[in-house]
Amino acid sequence: MLDDTVVEIHNLSKIYKLYDNPMDRLKEAFHPFRKKYHNEYFALADIDFSIGRGEVVGIVGKNGAGKSTLLQIITGVLSASCGTCIVRGKISALLELGAGFNPDLSGLENIYFQSSLLGFSTSEIDAKISEILDFADIGNFVRQPVKTYSSGMYVRLAFAVAINVDPDVLIVDEALAVGDFRFRQKCLRRIRKFQEQGKTILFVSHDTGSVLEFCSHAIWLLDGKICKSGSPSDVCKDYISYMTYGEVAIATDEKSQSEKSSVVVSCPEVDESEWVSVANCVSFGTMGAEIKRVLFRNKGESQKITVFEGGVRVIFSVEILVNKDIDSPIVGFHLCDGKGVKILGMNTFVEGINVGNFKKDDSKIIEFEFDFPLLAIGNYSFSPAIAEGDLFDNIQQHWVHDAYIIKIANNDYRSRLGDYLVIKDNVEVRIC
Repeated sequence: MLDDTVVEIHNLSKIYKLYDNPMDRLKEAFHPFRKKYHNEYFALADIDFSIGRGEVVGIVGKNGAGKSTLLQIITGVLSASCGTCIVRGKISALLELGAGFNPDLSGLENIYFQSSLLGFSTSEIDAKISEILDFADIGNFVRQPVKTYSSGMYVRLAFAVAINVDPDVLIVDEALAVGDFRFRQKCLRRIRKFQEQGKTILFVSHDTGSVLEFCSHAIWLLDGKICKSGSPSDVCKDYISYMTYGEVAIATDEKSQSEKSSVVVSCPEVDESEWVSVANCVSFGTMGAEIKRVLFRNKGESQKITVFEGGVRVIFSVEILVNKDIDSPIVGFHLCDGKGVKILGMNTFVEGINVGNFKKDDSKIIEFEFDFPLLAIGNYSFSPAIAEGDLFDNIQQHWVHDAYIIKIANNDYRSRLGDYLVIKDNVEVRIC
């Protein structure tokens, strides 16, 4: 087990001394009784985790949470105040923009300089230089000082070096956010190749979609501490809830539901037994109005569906119990794939539907009727929500994660190509 552990971190903390006045630093250094003139700021506090060989770990967190500090300690750029950090294998890191580059050297000189710091001889770099230059694709600028580079050119060169030195551990810290679309896609394809080769990757990003797609494990840092660690889907749900509304989603106990849960509204053509309760789903919100049950069915049919091919007219219904007066309510949902990536969504505000104000003790059913697209084979989930306000300024009353699970299943080989959207009808192919 130990041989498979590439990164081990135990009780790691990074403490900075903050002084109110520059003179306080001098006073503290020469005080006969070692009086403290500083306040301690914990950029990291008691961090503890390990990463196995071949794992892809995503780290999320708001600005100032300690993500970059943690990566800098792992790469050896910073030293920890206490605790241990053990890394087994060769590390290649793409940290903040231009980190490690000498601005007065040319791009070509920086390639040799950076590679030599990673332990490569000149002959080894010569063997890789063509591949590095092809990947960076910055043309004759490679012979110019990097201080003349744009931010995108910095990233191109830095990533080309980091990815082509065959590291055991690749660390990427948000730097790809400044690259253009095509280069970013090029980098992501190379990261996928690294995954296939069983390399260990530590990936920091504010883009939860990338974390959900690439990572096998995720860590959420909050104020220098690990707030949550686990599957990317679970971690990103809580992180999105916190960043959007300042709340952490919790699993709801059936017994904690409102006593008014027996009050329901019926759809004439739907049997009560077809509805699906959300009582045990993970959710968050102020609970001024709460989602009780959901239902997904084909138009014109009364039975719920959980397995189907797609490409038909459907109805998604949301039953809401109102606990207080809600002015300007918005009801909507997201459909996500099995990794938590959002596929589609809609709400009453965007669709221009005025559902009126909700009064306390009301029970409402909101139905969304739409053409369900042809999607790739797999599991998908509906996450409904109700908010008060408008699209840009609202208070989340209740958001329910994964309230209804469906499975797309069919024998059409188009659904097995790996693409999200399947185009089946009205396709013409010509030889011109």
